[in-house]
Amino acid sequence: MALTATVHHVQVTLSDVDRGVYEKLDLRLARHPSESARYMLTRLLAYCLSYEEGIAFSKGGLSSTDEAPIAVHDPTGILMAWIDIGAPSAERLHKASKAARRVALFTHVEPRLLQQEAATRAIHRVEAIEVWRFEPAFLDGLEGMIGRSAVIEVVRNDGKVYVTADGKVREGDIARVSLI
Repeated sequence: MALTATVHHVQVTLSDVDRGVYEKLDLRLARHPSESARYMLTRLLAYCLSYEEGIAFSKGGLSSTDEAPIAVHDPTGILMAWIDIGAPSAERLHKASKAARRVALFTHVEPRLLQQEAATRAIHRVEAIEVWRFEPAFLDGLEGMIGRSAVIEVVRNDGKVYVTADGKVREGDIARVSLI
């Protein structure tokens, strides 16, 4: 019997001071049995820190290799942003860069490993890909704070991310790194 996804309901108060975005979000994330907590939390934070009109999680989840885990479409359906998670292949980043006007990657992987993968194949507009890296320890610390149902506050200010849940605050750096 196949295992099913676990749905997490997360209510987020978002204050992205660096971008001037302040929103209340009511999110449902389906966590596939093969998905690590670190990956799911990166996906959650990527959604919050990329929030804009037209943003959505992919319908296919992890099983869909042809679409971004998070995408932004304009009102006419044009793909404006492809937001990937983790350590996608050079081929996937190449495809994303040709499909969307903006490509962002949120990861916890060492930049050196991403750069090595990017060097294996030419990637369309590689210099324009936004790569945002969280420290793995920061994500690991969030795991115990965010359960299947959570109310959290996410604040980004001056390259730092603060997540508050149940009176506990976890602080981590978010650094922009280059693939080249």
